[in-house]
Amino acid sequence: MAAALAAVLLVLTARIVTPACAQTPNRVYRLGHLAASALGEQYSRDLLIPELARVGFVEGRNLVVDWRVGDAAAQPDRMRALLAARPDAIVALGPAVIAAGAATRTVPIVGFGTDTVELGLAESFARPGGNVTGVVILGGELDAKRLDLLRDALPTRRRVAALLSSTAPASRWSERDMRVVAASAAIDLSVYSVATAADYPAAFAAMREAGAEALVIGASPQLNNDMRSLAALALASRLPTICEWAKSAHEGCLIGYGPARVALLRRTADQLARIFRGTAPGEIPIEQPTVFELAINLTVARALGVELPATLLTRTDEVIE
Repeated sequence: MAAALAAVLLVLTARIVTPACAQTPNRVYRLGHLAASALGEQYSRDLLIPELARVGFVEGRNLVVDWRVGDAAAQPDRMRALLAARPDAIVALGPAVIAAGAATRTVPIVGFGTDTVELGLAESFARPGGNVTGVVILGGELDAKRLDLLRDALPTRRRVAALLSSTAPASRWSERDMRVVAASAAIDLSVYSVATAADYPAAFAAMREAGAEALVIGASPQLNNDMRSLAALALASRLPTICEWAKSAHEGCLIGYGPARVALLRRTADQLARIFRGTAPGEIPIEQPTVFELAINLTVARALGVELPATLLTRTDEVIE
């Protein structure tokens, strides 16, 4: 009887162990972090690190993070430096997952943003296989949705420009998906590709010359990093603009629409916690956004002389006066 009771208690105890206590006691975990820009790194410092602490991995206590930033040309060297420190896992933001995936097939990689299945780094969302999992933002599909939202906001404006980064893998999917929407909605879509900030003035001059009436700024770490200057160029060109994140409306875009970043980084933290606790990355499903945020800047609307439909405003999570 005593033995049976002890067995029951053991099972019950095992069931109530919290995930935050499941990691090896007194072990320090090493996380490598690769980003294309200081802004991307700052988002992780502000949002990902607190989420990791929530699940039991606290920087400075049982977690060491090796932070690295570099553009596409510098990322292979940054990856070599990260791997030399023998990390337990690596977070790679946006297109940096390409350099990460090329550098190692053994160290677990958690991508954030770029579609790793499209890149051939994972077999499927449900079962990635290999060493790469993460969160994908589905930039192409969301840029198509942004074009659709822009049509809802400005139904009489048919000549629409799209500004895409030629260095972002998602741009080719964005153009493909936006052209499908444009064809179905009788929108005359013109695509302008830029490689660096030096290309922005010429791109906007070309939009004005072509008579563009509205603008989609595509999903890209580079364009997001330069959002304030791009929004200013759009305003000077009299172009109502929809951009990648809700916060973009605070940076001068008329409309900001995208996934809830905190929710995405919470999922990233949970994936890392599973890896630290021993789950193979290939067994951790790649996740897609499920929570989205829509923000509208009415100050920009007034500056452009744009009146937005009441039906759109009622759907908005945040209206900026």
